[in-house]
Amino acid sequence: MAGDVVEQQLNGSAFVRHLGAVTGDGRAGYAALADRVRTLLGDGRLAVGTRVPSERELAVALGIGRGTVAAAYEDLRGSGHLARRRGSGTWTALPTDPTSGPVTPFAPIGAPGPSGSTPGVIDLAHAAPAAPAEVVALAGQEALAALPDHLVGPGYDLLGLPALRTVIADRLTAQGLATAPDEVMVTAGSQHAHALVVRALARPGDRILLEQPTYPNAIDLVRHASARPVPMALDRDALGRTRWDVAAFAAALRESAPALAYLVPDHHNPTGAVMDPETRAAVVAASRRHGVPLVVDDCLRDLWLDEPVPPPLGAWATVPGEAPVLTLGSLSKTVWGGIRIGWLRGPRAVLRRVATSRASDDIASPVLEQLVALALLGRVDAILPERRTTMAARRDHLLGALARLLPEWSAPRPTGGLSLWVDLAAPRSSVLVEAAARHGLHLAAGPRFGTGGAFEGFLRVPYTHPVDVLDDAVARLAAAWETVDAGAPAMLSPVV
Repeated sequence: MAGDVVEQQLNGSAFVRHLGAVTGDGRAGYAALADRVRTLLGDGRLAVGTRVPSERELAVALGIGRGTVAAAYEDLRGSGHLARRRGSGTWTALPTDPTSGPVTPFAPIGAPGPSGSTPGVIDLAHAAPAAPAEVVALAGQEALAALPDHLVGPGYDLLGLPALRTVIADRLTAQGLATAPDEVMVTAGSQHAHALVVRALARPGDRILLEQPTYPNAIDLVRHASARPVPMALDRDALGRTRWDVAAFAAALRESAPALAYLVPDHHNPTGAVMDPETRAAVVAASRRHGVPLVVDDCLRDLWLDEPVPPPLGAWATVPGEAPVLTLGSLSKTVWGGIRIGWLRGPRAVLRRVATSRASDDIASPVLEQLVALALLGRVDAILPERRTTMAARRDHLLGALARLLPEWSAPRPTGGLSLWVDLAAPRSSVLVEAAARHGLHLAAGPRFGTGGAFEGFLRVPYTHPVDVLDDAVARLAAAWETVDAGAPAMLSPVV
């Protein structure tokens, strides 16, 4: 909810960096300034709960008259995008007060509705591919054959099977992140690994830095841990492509002093962006200066479609004793979400701390599932080329279908990952998701990926289904969009 977001402050120069070029006095000038602030709030590049500069300070920074800034601020207060607090200045806000709803189970495509006569539901709320059935079945058979060798022991290992940890360590080393087996802990998926880190390294009330937008379950995890999310807005270039603002990241570390920072540098969820090597180096250097551990979600790094991604972010953490970089991984996106095996890679001292915390309620990951993961990791490099070819074709097909049926929408072409981050050109995401559900199409609304109610103008659309299903989905989406009254106020509803 908006109320649990940590408040931040921007001085005049920092605010101007967000605003970009805003010039001119008088009515046109204040309208342009107010519209720019509303746009930045709507797409999450300016976080809700940010204290903005005084009218005088911003006027000096922009080189325009104070009266123009005052008129813009008054306009924004009237529309609910700014709020004045007696004795503490002016703060950003949004007219709505969103809430996060419970996760709703969805019927798979082709499944009948409750009456038995309604058409199947297309689930685009989850960006995860179907399994390569033959490969997973073979891995299961191999795991069952190997299981008797493990039955002579107790079956408990907090860190995971040594053979599996060795394969994971070798894979990370080959990607450019030198790793030893005792720097790896096997977990029940990457989200489990993330939860273990938060539990071990953060306390209730601590701040945790998150990208804005970000993976929804990361936001939920912070809240369930009674911690406080600090949104760090991502920037966009003229083509709508997402990029990381290193200065904003460093400022958030300095001003908020978070216990942790969570980043998705490779095929960022939901935008698909990839952090370039220079930014990786600068991000690690900033975390080192401020002593903030980084939790890096690398679950999508193998799903590059056009060109390989740089080495993992942790490869830039080379100074002994610096703030740790903890890397999360799993097979859920590259192979299948039903394989609930992931891993945490980090310094030995941190893993010991995590293991101590874990032991109180989760003794070990299941042996059979670990054996399945071990067999799959031996095959994953053979699976990935076909997986990449299929996903690239589906990505391009979805982009074409959206361009034909919904030409007013736009989406950058991601170089990897599993979904598009679509700009609707109108703040109608939550209403659209409700309308789409009536057409048998389940989606995750834009505000689900941020804090404070941002991203009503965006929608994540995965391309994980076959092209005929994607065509059906886009047709239903276009039909739902036609029913959305663009003049009605946007209402937020629970989504997943």
